[in-house]
Amino acid sequence: MFKFTFLFLWLSWLFGNPIVAIIVLLILLYALDRKFIGLSPSLLKPIKRRSRISKLKQRVEASPSDVSAKQELARLLMEGKRYKEALHIWEPLQGVLEDSAEYWDDLGHCYLETGDTEKGEASTLRGLKLNPRVKYGAPYLRLADSNRKRDPEQALAYLQSFQEIHSSSCEAYDRLSTIYKGMGRAEDAKRAADEGLRLYKSLPKYRRRSERKWAIRLLLKK
Repeated sequence: MFKFTFLFLWLSWLFGNPIVAIIVLLILLYALDRKFIGLSPSLLKPIKRRSRISKLKQRVEASPSDVSAKQELARLLMEGKRYKEALHIWEPLQGVLEDSAEYWDDLGHCYLETGDTEKGEASTLRGLKLNPRVKYGAPYLRLADSNRKRDPEQALAYLQSFQEIHSSSCEAYDRLSTIYKGMGRAEDAKRAADEGLRLYKSLPKYRRRSERKWAIRLLLKK
């Protein structure tokens, strides 16, 4: 805290304006966070995503049989929370990608986000049947969250299935803790945060960079 105070005073002296000093300090903090932690959102990512989506739409229009372009396009739309648009791309690909666990999970995710719970759960379970560890167990957490209010017992069953696969994703444990907290199970939420932090400590260095922000979130939840 002392270092930040000193830096603020130094910047105020340098620019002769405390408001400019605050702006510069915020920019520095943002740059440091983006480089080493990743808690703050990227300002450039949405712009790059929109540009890529536009190019992929042109590519798909020119070549309707380009499945890889359609997959990338649909996932970018999902990333931007444009689930209805993504669903229009995923649905016609069922015959082509019927053996892909990731496809069925993406399709199920879109159904759940657009309110079609029955299709969403069925598609997600089909993906899990093909590969129970698909996306580090995240589908189980999505299903648990979907059932949290209307069927708590089923939600707990999905959470148990997630814990049985020993996920290596700190993000997944962060979501697990959030779901438990939403169900009023404070001790289980804390235990999930502890498990996620233990996982982070066991990860190799090259994995820690991408998982660091989730580890910090877990630490705050403790």
